Amino acid sequence: MSRKKDKRQKAILDQLSINPTMRVGRLSEALEVTTETIRRDLEELAAQGLISRTYGGAMLRQPVEPVLSERHKELVEERAAIGRAAAPLLVGARVIMIGSGATTTQLAKRVAFEMNNVTVIAHSFSVATALSFNPTIQVVMAPGLYHSGEGALHGAQTVRFLSDYSADWSVTGASAMSPLGPSDALMEAGDVYATMLRQSARHMVVADHSKFDRIATARYADWGEIDVLVSDARPQGPLQRALKTGGVDLRLARM
Repeated sequence: MSRKKDKRQKAILDQLSINPTMRVGRLSEALEVTTETIRRDLEELAAQGLISRTYGGAMLRQPVEPVLSERHKELVEERAAIGRAAAPLLVGARVIMIGSGATTTQLAKRVAFEMNNVTVIAHSFSVATALSFNPTIQVVMAPGLYHSGEGALHGAQTVRFLSDYSADWSVTGASAMSPLGPSDALMEAGDVYATMLRQSARHMVVADHSKFDRIATARYADWGEIDVLVSDARPQGPLQRALKTGGVDLRLARM
């Protein structure tokens, strides 16, 4: 691929990360190239699995997230490093809400190792299990409908339960992160995370680099609502600019 084409296709992905669905004509105007050139680029990007073609345009392809048991086997070192970097930020907190996911489970392991006499409100069984190794940590499990693939509880009952509590920190993962904010592949999880965010004084997202420049079904926050992002790499392009505009404190994990 020529450098010019590579740069143009990267620009198309940047445009789609800001506007998830765009028409060929709008992309043509934004990049100042012909519609024929845009159509060829879109076909190539679709063949690479980066986008999905729509009638007269394209949209970013939403990630198909594996079940939690499979995610626990992926990017293990990166997620463990994120957990190590994130846990010290919670020191001094008395009540923490933690969402479900492979990375939040790694964080829970570090919380169990490094913190004492704290209350954690969770809806994930893997998070609760990780915390159970420290008897000084009080784990409060939210009720709800069990999602077997995620190993967590969701639904209206979960949201109502969380709405009765306040926390110093909430920590969630993300299936995807775009300039619009963090999002999750499960709509039910998005509702839970949004509630945790509303009920906490500060909010942290923990997610690895594979989630950058992607969009999932349920966006649960704008970057202006997020205090800290802990990841294993530094985002680039529109996502980096959105984090800066939102005032997000980016913390990089050391491998």
